[in-house]
Amino acid sequence: QKDAASYFKCHCLRTFDIFNSPVKINQISLDESGEHMGICSEDGKVVALHPRFSSSNYKQFVTGGNKLLLYEKNWLNRWKTSTLHEGEGTITNVQWRANLIAWANNMGVKIYDISTKQRITNVLRDNVSLRPDMYPCSLCWKDNSTLIIGWGSSIKICVVKERGHTELRDLPSRYVEIVSAFETEFFISGLAPLADQLVTLYFVKENSDHMFRARPCLDIIQPLPEGYEEISSDALTVRNFQENECRDYRLEHSEGESLYYIISPKDIVVAKERDQDDHIDWLLDKKKYEEALMAAEISFKNIKRHEVQKIGMAYINHLVEKGDYDTAARKCQKVLGKNMELWENEVYRFKTIGQLKAISQYLPRGDLRLRPAIYEMILHEFLKSDYEGFATLIREWPGELYNNMTIVQAVTDHLKKDPMNSTLLTTLAELYTYDQRYDRALEIYLRLRHKDVYQLIHKHDLFSSIEDKIVLLMDFDKEKAVDMLLDNEDKILIDRVVEELRDRPELLHIYLHKLFKRDHHKGQRYHERQIGLYAEYDRPNLLPFLRDSIHCPLEKVLRHFQNCRMGNCRRALQMIMEELEDVDKAIEFAKEQDDAELWEDLISYSIDKPPFITGLLNNIGTHVDPILLIHRIKEGMEIPNLRDSLVKILQDYNLIRKNICESCHASILPSGGVVVFHCRHMFHKECLPSPGTIPGVQFCNICSAKRRGPGSGILEMKK
Repeated sequence: QKDAASYFKCHCLRTFDIFNSPVKINQISLDESGEHMGICSEDGKVVALHPRFSSSNYKQFVTGGNKLLLYEKNWLNRWKTSTLHEGEGTITNVQWRANLIAWANNMGVKIYDISTKQRITNVLRDNVSLRPDMYPCSLCWKDNSTLIIGWGSSIKICVVKERGHTELRDLPSRYVEIVSAFETEFFISGLAPLADQLVTLYFVKENSDHMFRARPCLDIIQPLPEGYEEISSDALTVRNFQENECRDYRLEHSEGESLYYIISPKDIVVAKERDQDDHIDWLLDKKKYEEALMAAEISFKNIKRHEVQKIGMAYINHLVEKGDYDTAARKCQKVLGKNMELWENEVYRFKTIGQLKAISQYLPRGDLRLRPAIYEMILHEFLKSDYEGFATLIREWPGELYNNMTIVQAVTDHLKKDPMNSTLLTTLAELYTYDQRYDRALEIYLRLRHKDVYQLIHKHDLFSSIEDKIVLLMDFDKEKAVDMLLDNEDKILIDRVVEELRDRPELLHIYLHKLFKRDHHKGQRYHERQIGLYAEYDRPNLLPFLRDSIHCPLEKVLRHFQNCRMGNCRRALQMIMEELEDVDKAIEFAKEQDDAELWEDLISYSIDKPPFITGLLNNIGTHVDPILLIHRIKEGMEIPNLRDSLVKILQDYNLIRKNICESCHASILPSGGVVVFHCRHMFHKECLPSPGTIPGVQFCNICSAKRRGPGSGILEMKK
């Protein structure tokens, strides 16, 4: 038998008592049903048999020899003989199908149509160098119109077809077309159809060097237009095969039972298609375990001598012997199924050969579960040498597979040797989580700054456990921590968060800032504190905060800025002037700071804004010389309430004593027009003499006689 899969199962019939003849059997013939058999021998005897191997009452048959004779029974049940062909030598093979009879002689192959009593073709022999008596022709019908011819080493497939009416004339109504022809590497002893393939019985060509005759072979081939493909091959054991020639073998087949009869001088071998059990036997014998397992799984309802699980176990054993432990472990999942005893046996076998890791990922973890000791044994094995693998199993295996506390203790023992091992710490946190010891798990996650810490808090509602861990959470991820705290204000109160962050003002600012963005009122009691936090950590957002907050009195803002450095004071003054546009508060702030540069900034900002100038004139008092402001006012600018402002300035400088005009000595009323000189002499406007030579400038009459100086005149102001 060749290495290709065997298609047939053969057994030899050592004795054949139904036809006892001292001479050679030339041919047997079976009808289409396989129920009747005809046998002929070299002495010319022909026997027709029915299923019980007794005489059959066939009404027609043909015989060969030098003539092709047709035997037919007439109405008197007597045989009538007709000669269909003669004159071309011995007829070596005859095959009859429906209305067509094919026969072979030394010249070639003929086909006769009984229905029309016409011979319709003559297919000549190809290799005339081969002796026809040593290499006889093989014939078989595939169906009612397809004839297969094998002669020597060549095969032809012929199809009988109907002629068109226009082609008839004097020609037969049918003709033959050769649809395939090819040469083989062997001498053909017999042919039979098998679906669209061919069964060939062949005789191996002799080796001229050693005159060696091999056993005959039964092959299945796939015909192609100009060749063939071998599908399977079986070498047959028959008695005295060393002495046999090509002509000593014949092949007949029974379509009804899919049986093939191989005839040799001493034996008749019956071949039939292998069933799945036979196929699996062959695969196992060839150590093709995977294919055998697949075949058994596909045909599990039809196999009788094999069991899928036993074949699978044989496959696993084979893989283990080969050292392919990973594949063997993977196959356990399919082969062992829900057999817990087999599973545990395999686990211990893998432990014995030091391959527990290989089988670990395939252990049952669903409805079927092994004893906890089995899983714990594997976890301990990983803990010895593979922390990452151990962590993977803890994540993948349900916690109920093993005793959780046993594994926690084992991990704790290993952490004593390596206390900062992040893999072991993370795994321990997962074990604590499964054991519902969330506080312990949370501590580990926070220490490791593990990304799952927030998921753990949300999933298990651990907000009460993180009240004293807010700083740790914000140090880990400020944005996530603040969002979580604000999303759960009902579980962690704002006051508690502020209290926890009291020593970390930079974190407190982030929390309160986000709180203010969400709601301007919720953290109103902390708005005053936020002024300093913004000033220290987030100055660009200070002014927007002050603008949007209605819970932050300006007095408190000013009080805060009193403690600022000069740079900050100038920014604060700018904020009051530009954002709040409150000159009174700006003057108050400048007075409190008592800084000349700050007053200069205030005057510079106000000099083109009449309402601001009025405010300055009314409030500048004795902190700054009013002349500094008055000299910088543009000529012709309308100043609201200027008279009242000037009066207030004079009062601040104690310029008004007796309120007497130095010219007429009458009382001066605040509502009247008044001119005051730097010398502090005061006049009714109408009591002043005519202006001097300098346009717009008046001089005190009293002092003008004494001297003319920069303090004796004042620009005329309009009310």
